[in-house]
Amino acid sequence: MHELALIQEVCALAQHAAREQGASSIHRLELRIGSLGGVDPEALRQAFAVVSASDPWRHTELALEVVPTRCFCADCRQAFSPVDVIHACPRCGQLASQVIAGRELELVALEVS
Repeated sequence: MHELALIQEVCALAQHAAREQGASSIHRLELRIGSLGGVDPEALRQAFAVVSASDPWRHTELALEVVPTRCFCADCRQAFSPVDVIHACPRCGQLASQVIAGRELELVALEVS
């Protein structure tokens, strides 16, 4: 389960950012994860439950936003949401060579005090 290592790294980044702002507590972590990012949202929540069983994370909330996959068709010059893993344009059937959303793994916001 690589989600545990990921959430531990996110927590380390969050602690560093909070310290830089002079904060001593992190109340909320907001993450954006793409559907193609190779991260299972439920596994990430479970990993955070393990991390948050100890200080300083006991009272920290984890908020996840899952970003759906969006592709761009160079032939049609339009973005689309693929219906499966093939990423074929629904208008012309051409395979998309550009994924414009869905690979994110971002620490979006922290609520600190």
